[in-house]
Amino acid sequence: MANNQGQRKGDERTGQTGGTHGTHGNQGGQGGGQGGTMTEKARDAASGIADKAKDMASNVASTAGNVASNVGSFVGQRAEDATSAAAGGLRSLGGTIRESVPQGGVLGSAGSAVAGGLESAGKYLQEEGLSGMGEDMVSLIRRNPIPAILAAFGVGFLIARATTSSRS
Repeated sequence: MANNQGQRKGDERTGQTGGTHGTHGNQGGQGGGQGGTMTEKARDAASGIADKAKDMASNVASTAGNVASNVGSFVGQRAEDATSAAAGGLRSLGGTIRESVPQGGVLGSAGSAVAGGLESAGKYLQEEGLSGMGEDMVSLIRRNPIPAILAAFGVGFLIARATTSSRS
């Protein structure tokens, strides 16, 4: 009996209960070690998945940016083409008016002035394009801010009058 009590005290000190229980205790310790490696594997897998997701998101954003840039470039090119076509149309219309109006008199001088204005506008549009027109507009507004605000107010008023229905 004294031997059993000593064994129990020894078991209490080591934390082992003896027999097969001690073996299970060691397996539990090994299982904890495996659990630690499993946790590390899970963390590594999650980290890898997160990195792949970041890469995919980055690729999608880059592709979307490229597509948007291409669309913007395409639209800008189409706008420049339309501006060039409009410029050609203005110049052609100016030439047609110049040929069809009488050469003398008030009607001839008015027709010639209109034709000259259309040809000049067509030439300007063809040479400057939309970007040049925008730069010139900004420059004009900076030089004359108050008349520009008044002109914008007047245009806004006319648009509002044209778009609202008349009420009786």
